[in-house]
Amino acid sequence: MEAGRQVHRPRTWKIAFALAVMVSGCQSKGGVSEVLDPAAVTVPAGQNGAAVAGPAQATQSLGTGSTKVTMLLPLSGPGTAGENGRKMLDAAKLAMTDIGNGLLTLTVEDTKGDSALAGKMAITAITTGSKVVIGPTELPAAQHIATLSGSKRPPVLALADNFAGGAGVYAVRLGEADSAAAGAAGLAAKGSKKFVLFVAEGPNAGAMEKRVANSLSIYGATLAVTLPYSAGDGGAKAVDEMGSLVDNPDAVIVASGNDSPSPILAALKSKGIPGKTISVVGTNRWLEHPMDPLFGGAYIATLDPSETGPIADRFRTAYNYPADVNVAYAYDMVALTAGIASAVGPDGFSKKVLENPNGFRGSTGLFRFRADGSSERSMPFYRIEKGALKLVAKSTSGF
Repeated sequence: MEAGRQVHRPRTWKIAFALAVMVSGCQSKGGVSEVLDPAAVTVPAGQNGAAVAGPAQATQSLGTGSTKVTMLLPLSGPGTAGENGRKMLDAAKLAMTDIGNGLLTLTVEDTKGDSALAGKMAITAITTGSKVVIGPTELPAAQHIATLSGSKRPPVLALADNFAGGAGVYAVRLGEADSAAAGAAGLAAKGSKKFVLFVAEGPNAGAMEKRVANSLSIYGATLAVTLPYSAGDGGAKAVDEMGSLVDNPDAVIVASGNDSPSPILAALKSKGIPGKTISVVGTNRWLEHPMDPLFGGAYIATLDPSETGPIADRFRTAYNYPADVNVAYAYDMVALTAGIASAVGPDGFSKKVLENPNGFRGSTGLFRFRADGSSERSMPFYRIEKGALKLVAKSTSGF
């Protein structure tokens, strides 16, 4: 560091982990059998989700610290996958400058956006001494890694979207189930008792129902019925069924997955919902679509954009483009890893440390990892008014 120069470390990352007990885990120095079940290390064929990728980028090494970390990013992946991977690399570089350079040796590998390659790279990192693996972003690869067994496997902080998590393979991104659960809890905390869940048909429907029901139970509220719906009819059939299955719900939750919620919101509007006695809860996935007048009046729990403030200005100055949520997730995971290395040491990445119930605060807000690999976040609670998010409560919950 240059004489007289101060490196700004964001207020959110002053090793604010509030760990009740600092315990060092031990990493295997032996062969594959101690880290992964040898029979499970082959990545299944047919998981290549990539289109044509650009030229592969060379492996990069950042920092000189004693804690070895591998980060897997789709740097040469096609389209938005590659763009997001390159943003995450810039975020990692900023986090290393802020806190990580003297604590971590961060090896960044290019997965090309190829799920099979990402899975193989993750297994290599897991079995060759990395204390933590950050990534992959490819969902099939993250799901495959979560099925592997191994008594001394290092933790994986998966950056894949819509990843549910697994034992020791932690879901970093805000999932729709978490957003729906937090939004429902926000209304339950204000007195709503009976809820209906509309969820797009698919493999995530069961996990969505469980997560929402668990969240409501904390407040003495109930999920009266879950109605999976097909995007084909816009949810009209499910909306019609609701009237015969439940009387006078206080709120309906609409988890629309990849599709716009507008069709099912139109069906609900035809039934007078939202109204004076029935509220609508949306999810973070709604915000991936253009703001529709039909969204008006709905409540949503999602990430607080102001949390990114401590890094946003410096990121733009350094790289000449604005930080987005991909930047925030990548920055947080590198900073978290460096923070734990500083507070506990290179062998401190145990379940007890990572699953600390007090959680961690980063540029995506307050979050914690659960034993099943899912993440839980304390988020602001908003109401959509005139096409914009209006703050209702600063946080839906605390830890």
